[in-house]
Amino acid sequence: MRQSLQLKIGQQLTMTPQLQQAIKLLQLSSLDLQQEIQQALYSNPLLELVDEIEQSADAREPASGAGEERDWQERGEGEPIPDELPVDARWDDIYTPAAGPTPPPNTDSRDFESFHTVTDTLHDHLLWQLNLTPMSEVDELIAATLIDAIDEDGFLIADVEEIHEALADHEVEPDEVLAVLHRIQQFDPPGVGARDLRESLAIQLRQLPAETPWRTEALALVDKHLPLVAERDLGQLRRRTGYDDATLQDAIRLIQTLAPHPGDQISTGEVEYVIPDVRVEKQDGTWEVALNGDIAPRICINRQYADMVRRADNSADNTFLRNQLQEARWFLRSLESRNETLLRVASCIVEMQRGFLDRGPEAMRPMVLADVAERLDMHESTISRVTTQKYMATPQGVFELKYFFSSHVSTAAGGECSSTAIRAMLKKMIDGESPAKPLSDNKIAALFSEKGIQVARRTVAKYREGLGIPTSSERKRFKQGAC
Repeated sequence: MRQSLQLKIGQQLTMTPQLQQAIKLLQLSSLDLQQEIQQALYSNPLLELVDEIEQSADAREPASGAGEERDWQERGEGEPIPDELPVDARWDDIYTPAAGPTPPPNTDSRDFESFHTVTDTLHDHLLWQLNLTPMSEVDELIAATLIDAIDEDGFLIADVEEIHEALADHEVEPDEVLAVLHRIQQFDPPGVGARDLRESLAIQLRQLPAETPWRTEALALVDKHLPLVAERDLGQLRRRTGYDDATLQDAIRLIQTLAPHPGDQISTGEVEYVIPDVRVEKQDGTWEVALNGDIAPRICINRQYADMVRRADNSADNTFLRNQLQEARWFLRSLESRNETLLRVASCIVEMQRGFLDRGPEAMRPMVLADVAERLDMHESTISRVTTQKYMATPQGVFELKYFFSSHVSTAAGGECSSTAIRAMLKKMIDGESPAKPLSDNKIAALFSEKGIQVARRTVAKYREGLGIPTSSERKRFKQGAC
């Protein structure tokens, strides 16, 4: 065996730092992209905001009265200053007045964007009421333990026996725990602290005024026949309670006004807004795609620092500036590449889904990542990164780019139909059905077959359950009970 040196030519894909940065920026959402740009601005002195450059340029322009003030100072130099000068000003123009009363809420000068409300959680809301309720130290300890065992929906998730065992060191009796629980159940929101839905609804009904119409009948239904009320089985309710249909319907309407989850009345979350990355508008009969320039700040290279870089200088300062300049150029190129790729993918999606933009979800055509990747000569992983957490504003609404991709179902003519379109047609069929004779899954499958779309009954049931639509028998009871 002899050792030798050989030359071999080949191609190899290397994940350079520049490529890694481009891939990272490509898969970031608009919010994450803003944070990444801010981080780059903080860490690289050769990057700066375009808006700051424009503001500094405006600041360098001389003010209209600057020259007049300088001329006045030159003319007045050496002249005696009189004891009293004519002053055309008020005290408030020189000294800031003390803070006055808050302007009325109907003034138009308020900045509504600066207002921020802090909402307490359900736990904080209950503790606040506990601090206002006179109790002994032992009862306060029991109440605090019970409140800790209440979930976000407002239900007690621990048994009274478990609470009693947790307080065994304080010599608490089970009756004391139950008595304190009854006091907590009188707190706001109504129905909080209940151990199940039946108890929560009963608490809410008992807190209504005694003269509330149908309160007694609703209490009887909740205490003894809540499963039948949920199923809208008026026949069984009529036989077991002796109430007529009108009384049952009025009592059920009263029950429907109650909160199934008392904790939802104490909102703890803030409204989150989706900022679209791409906007689609129809101009002169053509769908135009444009990037949303407001989602990320505009940045550029600081020319003053860039001019300080000297090629032949190997000092530490010059090397630092040269490296930062190179990183700034890479970052800007990665941003530009991200925007170009996003615009190309969005334009391709719009071109393939023109029917959806014109007529809605029923005209959605089947499309997978491979279809877009083949048209744009890109890899499917790149399309997946571009369409993740990116949103498009269309006349039909704001949708994530992933929404436009769906599987297909074969048609009788040999074509394909999108599963999104099938769901839209399924919902439209059920919305237009007769309340007395709702459409079964078999009937819906037959209607699709008449349209040339081959959909099995199991597929119809899967799509119906995915849309949160009950079965035909349940819909019949609900719709008849609502009449």
